[in-house]
Order: sequence, then structure tokens, then C-alpha cells
Amino acid sequence: MIPPVKIFGTDGVRGTANIEPVTAETALKLGRAAAHVFKNLESRPRGRGKHKIVIGKDTRLSGYMLENALSSGLLSMGVDVLLIGPLPTPGVAYVTRSLRADAGIVITASHNPYADNGIKFFRADGYKLDDVIEERIEKLVFSGEINTIRPTADEIGKAVRIDDALGRYIEYAKSSFPRNLTLEGLRLVVDCAHGAAYKSTPCVLRELGAQVIVHGDKPDGTNINHDCGSMHPEHLCCLVRQHKAHLGLAHDGDADRVILCDEKGALIDGDDMLAILGLEHLANGTLRGNTLVATVMSNAGLERVIQKAGGKVLRAPVGDQNVLAEMLKHNLNLGGEQSGHLILRDHSTTGDGLVAALQILRVMKISGKPLSQLAACWTRFPQLLTNIIVREKKPLDAVDGLPALMAKAEADLQSQGGRVFLRYSGTEPKIRLLLEGPKAPALQRWNQKISRLLKKELGA
Repeated sequence: MIPPVKIFGTDGVRGTANIEPVTAETALKLGRAAAHVFKNLESRPRGRGKHKIVIGKDTRLSGYMLENALSSGLLSMGVDVLLIGPLPTPGVAYVTRSLRADAGIVITASHNPYADNGIKFFRADGYKLDDVIEERIEKLVFSGEINTIRPTADEIGKAVRIDDALGRYIEYAKSSFPRNLTLEGLRLVVDCAHGAAYKSTPCVLRELGAQVIVHGDKPDGTNINHDCGSMHPEHLCCLVRQHKAHLGLAHDGDADRVILCDEKGALIDGDDMLAILGLEHLANGTLRGNTLVATVMSNAGLERVIQKAGGKVLRAPVGDQNVLAEMLKHNLNLGGEQSGHLILRDHSTTGDGLVAALQILRVMKISGKPLSQLAACWTRFPQLLTNIIVREKKPLDAVDGLPALMAKAEADLQSQGGRVFLRYSGTEPKIRLLLEGPKAPALQRWNQKISRLLKKELGA
């Protein structure tokens, strides 16, 4: 199969493993193209010897195939490869900086099923690539421009395995928690989703003094995200109640996000965490610009409570890169998504589920309040989110009957202070319908009407 012209999506390259563009053949070309681009971004390597690129991955079976293909491509362009094995996406970003590498690559499909996989790139400073660099890599994959660049003899790169990458990330994560505090006296339930955090998160929490009950820490290459983790937190809530834990936390496959569960068994999402941390930062005078960044999917109640406390909420399109772009543009230090993908720039360059959880635990320890009490700091507007699998991503204004129906729904809900939002997923064959407003029956009514039309016109 001939690869599509466009292979980068909203979060790197992603799709079904061993089907284009997530094949060994394209991964090898991506490795060659990335090596060429990063060598030309900085003519002199950051460390001694050749340019170096870190490769990490989550626990998917297909990670071995893509890791070897990417590595071969990089080595063939005269770049050394530092293999760090399974590590959370934020861990790969940190180790890239820690090892003074010229770039980092993580092989993951995040919260997607195990049959999917993907490839994400980090710059030397640990931030994800911007669109310009991605487009340059993409162009080189297909243009044949670098086909004749073939280092030989000792100019070919060398691959080495870095044995202490996990330890580096563990120490980094622990450093985000105040030295004068411990987690002693807390019983925590952790669901690692059989993913990249299956070693790091339990280790960090135990070393900080917590009693830890672990689930989802036995990856076999095919069970990542399967009925566990942040995509399926029901089991986490049961375990929290069963063990009378003070808090539960669940990661997705690459642990760049976290969903929490309070001591009563109630779920705590990214909006809750942004409210807790945003209010604490405002009270301490540490929220830069008195502003945090959320997305168009975040609940209107979050905006209301932050404004009442003297702050402001900027809304970005969905996607951590969009949130980060707003944070960098305005030099802000707190942002995130309802999904539990929080970016805490005082500590990290990308979303980090473990660091986010540690910051909530920090607030719990300092305040002496249980998580349920902290999360009661704001009132959530009723919100209804529906995901519908689609056979094609047709332009929304070209879907028969949709523009008129959406206009009627918007007029009705906006008159009540609510809203309706519709978008295609950037990483899955789905369309997401969000309705929000003070009256739940109205949300149900419009959800049924719009969902029925979407399933008829677009449904798989």
C-alpha cells in the first residue's frame, strides 16, 4: 500500500500497527528523515561524538517492530540511538533533556487499543515538534531527497541501551513533590493500564511513603488499556472502596494523563484537577498571568469558579499541543484537558500523569483535606459527551440536515447559558458530540436528535 501524503496527525503518527503509515517501512523512512532534520537544526551535537536521539516506547507488542525500524533509519544517517525501553511519554521527554540528546522519539498510541501504535517526536528541550518541523520530516519521507545520503564505515551510527533511564525519571518525578512532605499515612490504588508506567508510578509513590495497591502492572504486549486504566476507571473506583483508600489514580497507556478517584469512589477528571490547582495557585500568587488554559471541551463551571477567584481561563482547541501552544504564547504555567492530560510547566514540558497526581496529593497533604472536599470547590454544569464511530470524516457543513439541526440546538442551549460542540477525533475514527447547559433534560433531547442524524449519515 502506498503511504498517504499526510502522515502526521494531531499527535504524531498514529494508526493500526503494520498498516500504513504505522509500518516498519515507513518507520525506517521516518527515522532517516528525522535524523536529517535534527542534524541540520543544530550542526553540532549537544553532547560528545555524533548526534544522539532517544527512543522510548510503551508496552505494545508492535513496539519492537517500530523500535528496530526507527533505529535502523537513524543509524543509517549517522546518528547514534539511545534505547531506553518502556517509559511514560513524559519520561522520554525528560530523559531526552537529561541525556543532552538532540531529539527524542516515543513509540505509543496513548489511550488507543493495543493493535494501534504511533510515533511522536520531541525536540532537544523536551517539547513536542511544531508543525513546521513535522512537515519538513513528512516531505523528506516521500520526496527521495535524502536517498543518496549514505554514511559509511565509522560514520554509521551506533545504538546503545540506557539502563538507568527508569531511575532518572523516577528521581525527576519525586523532585516535583516537596522535600519536606511525605505520603506516609496514605493508602493509594494505582491502575497502570498495563502500560508504560507499570514500574515508575508504583515505585515513586512507595518511595514517597504511601501504601500502594497496584492494578494493571502486568503488561503482555496485548493487554494495554484493555478494560483498565483511565479509559475504563470503573474497576479503580471499586478497588478504592474495597481497600478504603484515600485516593485512586489511573493512567492511560503512555501515562501522559491521569484520572483520579476520591475516597468515596467518585471520579475526579482533568477539570476537577485544574480547578483544585488553579485555585491553589491563585491563592498563593503562583498562577502566571492569573490565567490557566483549558480546552473547548472543559466544563463552563471551571471558567466560572476561576473567574470568581480573580483568574481567567483561556480556551484552546482540543489536543495537548494546542493547550501547550497557548501556554507558551502567554508564558503560562498551568493548563490541561478534561481527559486528565495536565501540563504543569513549573515541572514538565509535556503532560505527565504522575506529576499531576503528585501535585493533587501535595495539596491534600498541605490542606489536610480529603480529595472529595477539595473537588467540591466548584460546581459542574450538566454535560453530556457522546462518541460515535464513523465510516468517514465528511465536512460537517456537508452532512445532510446537520447545519440546520445544530443551529436550532445552539439557539436553544445558548439561551440557557449552555452550548453545543461537535468535532471529529484527531486520533480515532470517531465524532464527539458535547452538550452543556443547566438543564439535563434539554441536553438529552438534543443529544438524541443530533446523534440519530450522525449515525444515519456518518455511522460505521
